[in-house]
Amino acid sequence: MQRSFARPLAALATALLLLAATAAGAEEEPIAIGMGMALTGPLAGTGKASLLATEMWIEETNAKGGLLGRPVKLVFYDDQSNPANVPGLYSKLIEVDKVDIVLSGYATNMIAPAMPVVMQHGMMFLGLYGLAVNREFHYDRYFHIVPAGDDPGLDFSRGFIEVAMGMEPKPRTIALLGADAEYPQTALSGARVNARKHGLEIVYDQNYPPGTVDFAPILRAVQAAKPDLVYVASYPADSVGVVHAVRELGLKARMFGGGLIGLQYAALKQQLGAQLNGIVYFDTYVPEPTMDFPGIREFLSRYQAKAAAAGVDPLGFYTPPYAYARMEVLGAAVSATKSLDQAALAQYMHRAVFHTIVGDVKFGPSGEQPEPRTLWVQYRGVVGNDVDQFKEAGKQVILFPPEYKSGDLHYPFGGGR
Repeated sequence: MQRSFARPLAALATALLLLAATAAGAEEEPIAIGMGMALTGPLAGTGKASLLATEMWIEETNAKGGLLGRPVKLVFYDDQSNPANVPGLYSKLIEVDKVDIVLSGYATNMIAPAMPVVMQHGMMFLGLYGLAVNREFHYDRYFHIVPAGDDPGLDFSRGFIEVAMGMEPKPRTIALLGADAEYPQTALSGARVNARKHGLEIVYDQNYPPGTVDFAPILRAVQAAKPDLVYVASYPADSVGVVHAVRELGLKARMFGGGLIGLQYAALKQQLGAQLNGIVYFDTYVPEPTMDFPGIREFLSRYQAKAAAAGVDPLGFYTPPYAYARMEVLGAAVSATKSLDQAALAQYMHRAVFHTIVGDVKFGPSGEQPEPRTLWVQYRGVVGNDVDQFKEAGKQVILFPPEYKSGDLHYPFGGGR
């Protein structure tokens, strides 16, 4: 009789073990986070740095046991800095890879094309450096990690104009210049409103086609208009071309700068060197004493230790802190709701305050942070092309907003080398 029961009992034990193993495996199924990111093309420098910061958070989170008792994995594809690639990538992430969470790539032109796909599937969506993306969509599950205000298109240039109006005598005229693309046009639209609000006469207002290489003729036209202020909205390659043309022509104005993307990158800081001096540009983090948020120094130390081996931006001041903070927000929301339900996550994110390495984050009804914090920064005392000098306070002086101000504007801007 003992022998007759042995086989059934052994079979039952084996079945129970298999069931337990299956259950354990199901519990350990990774939480998949998906995104497109520029790993090639003109936005690759920022894309790769943002990816490294994101991977750092995932590695650190998994070392602590993951989220909801499950490991976290990242599924990402190269959008090649091409907006046309974005919808297909997000359709694949959601429909084929079946990721649990979607994050945006970098920049307005990469976020906007993903929105219809994300909305169609009802996914919560965390954006990274998108200017006024949700202005047209009004999607209640969209959130933007960079604090840009309830009206980002208008708030973006406000600080530039307000800093300029502090000069004596006050400026009277302004020239506006930007690429014919979504981000620059949004930035210029807000700059027009802010300029008129302060009584500035717009004496030059022109777009240039994407792919423009020679900016000398454009800057000659700007110089001929003799503006007090020059505001440029441009992408990285354009920004370099504009700065070179300004220095070669010796353009003079009381204040020069604007929404020049690229001047935040370590590679372009090193390339342009002393040509940056006097330019007033936007940024989101610089190593000034007014921005010593809890945990930011430790994050940058860890990031910079990994950056060389990864071949990415060695400073990590621009997008990496916000890419990491975006993951802090996501992790806190998942942990608090104990859920991956998109509606539950969105509802929680609209009402919570998140403590991150870039300070407290609170989202408003539009998914933007109501208190804008676009920094307006002036390059000072840059000597040569050593990138390490930008780790020092005083090289990138914060002029606006007042609560983060670390120095006063130096003017006028002299365009010579």
